[in-house]
This record gives sequence, C-alpha cells and structure tokens, in this order.
Amino acid sequence: MVQQPMSPKSSSNPADQNLELEQPEKMYLPRTSESENLKKIRHTASHVMAMAVQKLFPKAQVTIGPWIENGFYYDFDNPEPFSESDLKAIQKEMVKIINRKLPVIREEVSREEAERRIQEIKEPYKLEILADIKEEPITIYHLGNEWWDLCAGPHVENTSELHPKAIELESVAGAYWRGDETKAQLQRIYATAWENPEQLAEYKRRKEEALRRDHRKLGKELGLFIFSDQVGPGLPLWTPKGTLLRSILEDFLKQEQIKRGYQQVVTPHIARVDLFKTSGHWQKYKDDLFPMMAENEEAAAQEQGFVLKAMNCPFHIQIYKSELRSYRELPMRLAEFGTVYRYEQSGELSGLTRVRGFTVDDSHLFVTEEQLDSEFLSVVDLILSVFKSLQLKNFKARLSFRDPASDKYIGSDEAWEKAQGAIRRAVEQLGMEHFEGIGEAAFYGPKLDFIFSDALGREWQLGTVQVDYNLPERFDLEYVAEDGDRKRPVMIHRAPFGSLERLIGILIEEYAGDFPLWLAPVQVRLLPVGEAQLDFAQAVVAQMKALSIRAEVDISGDRLGKQIRNAEKQKIPVMAVVGAKEVETNALSIRTRASGELGAIPVDEVVEKITGAIANFENF
Repeated sequence: MVQQPMSPKSSSNPADQNLELEQPEKMYLPRTSESENLKKIRHTASHVMAMAVQKLFPKAQVTIGPWIENGFYYDFDNPEPFSESDLKAIQKEMVKIINRKLPVIREEVSREEAERRIQEIKEPYKLEILADIKEEPITIYHLGNEWWDLCAGPHVENTSELHPKAIELESVAGAYWRGDETKAQLQRIYATAWENPEQLAEYKRRKEEALRRDHRKLGKELGLFIFSDQVGPGLPLWTPKGTLLRSILEDFLKQEQIKRGYQQVVTPHIARVDLFKTSGHWQKYKDDLFPMMAENEEAAAQEQGFVLKAMNCPFHIQIYKSELRSYRELPMRLAEFGTVYRYEQSGELSGLTRVRGFTVDDSHLFVTEEQLDSEFLSVVDLILSVFKSLQLKNFKARLSFRDPASDKYIGSDEAWEKAQGAIRRAVEQLGMEHFEGIGEAAFYGPKLDFIFSDALGREWQLGTVQVDYNLPERFDLEYVAEDGDRKRPVMIHRAPFGSLERLIGILIEEYAGDFPLWLAPVQVRLLPVGEAQLDFAQAVVAQMKALSIRAEVDISGDRLGKQIRNAEKQKIPVMAVVGAKEVETNALSIRTRASGELGAIPVDEVVEKITGAIANFENF
C-alpha cells in the first residue's frame, strides 16, 4: 500500500529509471472480490483450516472466518497462543483433509435447530453470530459428516477441488472479538489460497518484494520518520529529512495551486461540536472521532464541548460565510494543508498508510452552477498534472456514487442526481477510463476517486474530487447573483494527494526509496577523496545551494569506497567524487543512480544540468 542497486545503464527516458528497475512480472492475480472461483476456494479453505485447528486443538473455539482480498483468516479462542510450529502442523492437517476428498454439503435449518446444534457442541461465539443473522432459513456447510459451521457460502463441492500446494498459512495476530477492545482477545490465523501453485508462487514473490519495499523499513533506513510509544500509535514524527520531503511536496502543490487561482488558508485543530453537528459529521462519525473535550459532566451530557477536527470543510465554509459574497468573487478556491485526526482502531493502523493524525491537501471551491463543469474539469487537470510529475501512471477513475437503498446519505434525490451528473459529464468529456462504485460516495455527495495500482499490483485511493450540494444547504451559504437575487453556491471538495502521509508511504514503496531527483531530500552529495579537497567541495556545495540544489558534503573522513556505499544506501541521486585532479580542473567526477558513471564534468556544467533536470522533473 526495496533497496535497488545503482544501474550502469540508462533507458531512453531517464525519468523512468526508478520505475524500470526490478518491476514485478505481469501475472494477473485477481482479488477475491473479482473472482467467484476464488471466493469458493477461500471460503472452503477457511473451513478446512478451522476443522484442522479443532482436530489438533480440541479446546479451540471458532468465531468468524471470512475471505479477504488476498486470502482469508479465521479467529480462534484457544487457551494457548499458536506458534510457528503449530501453523506448520495445521497446514499438514489441512492437506490430509483436502486429500480425503470430503464433500462440502449445504444444509438449511431453522433458527431453533441451529441454536440447538450450537449449544450441543458448546460454541458460544456461534450463538452470537447466529443472533446477527437476519435471513432465514439458516445455512450450514458441512465438511463430510465431521465438521460444520454457519456460513452463507459460496463453497466448492468437494475438498479435492482445493490444490494443497496452492494454500499457505501466513501468520498469527491478536484480534478482539467483534473488534471491541473490551471483549475477549482472540488469535487470528491469516492464510492465502489460490487456484494453482503458480499463482501462490507469484503472490509469495510479491510479498517478498513488498517487504523489501516496505515504507516502514525504508523510512527508518532513510531517516525520514519515526513512531514513538510515548507519543502514541498512528502518530508519526517527521525527522529533518522527512520534514524536508513533506515541504518539497507541499511547495510543489502550492505553486501549482497559485498558478490556478487558489488562496491558502489556515484553520484550527479543534472546534466546537456544534460545527460538526451542522455539517452532519458528528452524527455520522462520532465513534471515529477522538473523545469530546467538555468543561464538565453537564456539558459532556449535553454534547457541548470541543473535538479534534477530522475534516477541514466546515472550517473553510466558515471563511466563505464570514462575508456576503458576490458572484464576482466566484469561483472562490480555498486551499489548506490541514492536519486532521481520526480515532482509528489500533489493529487497523499501518505505518504511514493508516494513521491517527494526517495532513490533507484540502481545498474547497465555491462555485455557481454555471461554473461547476469547467471548475470540475480544471481540478481533474490539476490532479492529472500532479500524477504526471510524481510518475504515477497506473491509475483508474472510480465514480463513487450513492447507493439509493442506503439511508446513510443526506440531501435530496435531485441534488444527488445533479452532482452525479456533473461527475459523469466530466469523465466522458475527458475520455477517462472509469468505473462506477455504487455505495462509495461520501455521505454528503458523490466523488471521483483516483485508484492507483502500485508496482506490486496493490490498489490505493489517492486524489479525490467531490461535488456537494448538501453542505451549502446545511450551512445556508449564499452569494449575490448578477440580477441581485440570493443564490446557493455549489461546493467542490478536492485533494490531489489525499493524505500526505499515505502518499509518502506509497511513493517510498513505488520508488523503492529511490526518489527522483526533484523530490529527493538530498539531491547531490560530494565525496572528497581526502581532507585536502574539503574546502573545494564545500565551495561547490555553497554554489549549488545558492541555486536551491539540495547538496551536501560527506565530512565523515571515511575512505572513498565507504563514502560511495553510504551514499548508495541513502539512495542519493547524484554523487560527485572530488579528488586532486577534480580540484585542479574545477570539475566533478559524476556518478548517478539513474545513469551510472558519467566521468569528469566541469562544475558549472554539472550545476546547469542539475538545475535543468530538476525544473523538468527529470533525472540527471
């Protein structure tokens, strides 16, 4: 959601060097949601795993065992923790069960009969699961006549349809029953199952590559960010180099936005609960926010107090609403790198890609209905420009619309139809590849989401654009039209990066930590052969810094070979060796990660080429 060696070769497009190295093979590995056959395989494999566990560990009680996109898991309540050797034993037992060619039998029973059977085998968790099943009759799936579980399916017809060499148990993790920290802690066994061994082998290869590219590992090695138990989970601390990386991305987008008429604003980190009651966020997402800060118990009981902000839009609305606006002021484009806070469950946190405090490159555009289509297209153009500069090419557009059968959305049918129509017109006019995601809309409006597929085939949502008729209504926003009447503006919510933390995590993994020249926190490192060359190297670095090139000198005093290895480990894009000959000729012996050894080049020429490459988002 990664170390690569310096290459001595150059492609025809140097800007693509980072992405060409060690790309995975193109074997297609479908997600479970995309394959009915994999759903059957993984549902059945999870039952086989649970049966194997209960054969080997008779005291283990089963809870739930759903498929997930790359496999499945099952949660168990077992007196002793499962070990790595236990997983091997469970997998061997699974092979035995599969090879017995047990029929998988679906049975329909009444609720009363299901309850009787559960009580008979003394499985209390199944009683809770049964209580949550609203449909009748109740379906049970049997493996032969030896084991059964409540399940809606689907399943294969016989265990022989599972390939024993296409299944692997992966890990054990803790999990609370129903995700509730006040309830029993269970043990979750994660596993994967595929149609054939070749798919499993490719999946394992990608997993190994993912570990190599893991942004948590690389972020530490490159000195970009840390996490501290004393600060708290999901709250990253950015080092000077990481902060510089953030600033580069922020400055890049701010400059693009200034060109396009955006105005920068800053808003607080907390606000009264009433602000989010008006927007509807409090009613919809109260459990996902950090606890309210109230002055006393009475205020808490009346839900009067302050909360950490979880979104920026209500704040920007207040800036718009601070004056009566004229049609001449529209479109008004307010932008902010606003840090927001969500109380994510600890088990859902994952490095930078799922955190509790993150910064959104948020902007809210207040437009007339007549301006909506053109402004929406301009926002999409900005997002596509950002993706091009970041070398993010493999993405598709999702039209995230509401599910008419759901009651989670606010606003009239008419408002939703107008908003969804604007998004559909935009993608059709642009000729963008897109698909519809029914039920993926925000509660106040539909979205155009950009779903990026990384080097390992994993999908991430990055940029988003949302059309909103509802918040202007809830906050009673107006502007004075050309004819003097009061009219309601339309809002466009947009974030090209999405979460800055998630974007950086994805970029670290996509580039394998090998940032393109323009984005690298350190762009050039000079490597003096000895102390005699130190003054010359520092003078060159001063010349580069004066032109905003991020350069530094290795002052360690290490031998040249070690200096080169350290620079490679830090993935510095350009290394310049400085020996006696270079000082004498006012040159630098250039070695780059993109193009290998370039030989001795005059200092002024090096500086000119580097500044040109940075300006054009190219490598040197």
